[in-house]
Amino acid sequence: MSEGNMRTLMWFREDLRVEDNTALYYAAKEAKEGVIAVFFVSPKLWKQKGYGNGKIDFIIRNANELAKSLKQKNISFIVEKADSHQAIQHNLLTIISKNKIDSLYFNRRYYDFNDIQDEKVLLKRLEKQNTQVFSFNDEAILPPGSVLTQKNEFYSVFTPFKNQWIKVFQDKKELLSLKKVKKQKKQLIKSGTKVLQLKITSDKDIQKKWPAGEKEAKKRLNTFIKNRIKTYHIDRDYPSIQGTSELSPYLALGIISPRTCLKAALKANNNQIIKGEKGILIWVSELIWRDFYKHIIVGFPRLNRHEPFKQYTKKIKWKNNKALLKKWREGKTGFPIVDAAMRQLNHTGWMHNRLRMIVASFLAKLLLIDWREGEAYFAKQLIDYDFAANNGGWQWSASTGADAMPYFRLFNPELQSKKFDPKGKFIKQYCPEYEALTTKEIHHARSTAILDYKKAKKKALLDFKKSL
Repeated sequence: MSEGNMRTLMWFREDLRVEDNTALYYAAKEAKEGVIAVFFVSPKLWKQKGYGNGKIDFIIRNANELAKSLKQKNISFIVEKADSHQAIQHNLLTIISKNKIDSLYFNRRYYDFNDIQDEKVLLKRLEKQNTQVFSFNDEAILPPGSVLTQKNEFYSVFTPFKNQWIKVFQDKKELLSLKKVKKQKKQLIKSGTKVLQLKITSDKDIQKKWPAGEKEAKKRLNTFIKNRIKTYHIDRDYPSIQGTSELSPYLALGIISPRTCLKAALKANNNQIIKGEKGILIWVSELIWRDFYKHIIVGFPRLNRHEPFKQYTKKIKWKNNKALLKKWREGKTGFPIVDAAMRQLNHTGWMHNRLRMIVASFLAKLLLIDWREGEAYFAKQLIDYDFAANNGGWQWSASTGADAMPYFRLFNPELQSKKFDPKGKFIKQYCPEYEALTTKEIHHARSTAILDYKKAKKKALLDFKKSL
């Protein structure tokens, strides 16, 4: 870092937190005079990325909480509306010039092509005016490119990736020294504690289920570690119970760092990452999966263009059936577990992970509708939407992705329902029309079902085999 830095600028994007924020930590540490932070409210760009109103509202609410946290650190906060990449670049350059900024700090984005291009263009423009730029890995625990095969290539299979990830991590234990942001002597410019308000229609139930802010994220993490992580390996598959951490929206938007989550989990496991409590090790494995999907997005850029990871799967002839797609979206397929899952998504902005696999398999394998239709719908509905994880999950289910399940494997909705919602408790929560059905009856496809499972499976396997 340069010793001459006087005023630094922290550019926030999807890392809306103060605690353990890498770029903010260094911006505050290096500033001699003070730090100014900036955040751009970009509803049109967010819509272009596929975000729905629930996610956009969540961003705004968390930006409001960030404003309060920054004020406590004496960090000035500028919030401006900028609805194009050109506008963001122009506004950044104006803020730097107007406030006599010496250095710009930000955390790198890995998978948004336009964000990456913004970074490259900015670097060139700022070099010309002698403004230093410092960027950091922050959204992955280990940065893409740090976990490679013996041939110096990106992994495409999770288990060997995980094994190598653990080896690399064990040599970098300093990663878990969480960064505490230094309080500044004074605010450089006056700033408010409310960000720009938008007329976003968001379900009040979604807002209630997902409160904003770092305190809420940390509270959820602590509660999970204390009460549920040791039984996570058992409970995580049952949607009627609260067996997961429900931290995904906060991780996706950077309200809490993955390092904070990993450190808390390892502490509960006597700092062991290979041996110990099974529930803890499985949850740590999920954090590594999160890194894996971010790594392959960087290693295989075609994924950013919504191409399949397995190139030969381009030959699959997907069906273009808008009516069936609509039934699936609305939770009206006639398969109770599928319908309950889709209604959970539509009503809460979130879906249990086991259910994500069931409904994705149903769409891609039984209806033979392009997985990209499902990926886009999830992007619009999910408050925890993260491109890398969403793309990875959908391609896994459709057998087109990295380390995906084989094409001949698909989820039987009735068997999944019997196994993971045996009493139909979850189904009845979101499909009250089935309230009177017995435990035996509730799992079966209704007379209104949009397909016959056995016939659809047989046809799907034949079509997949022909295409491949």
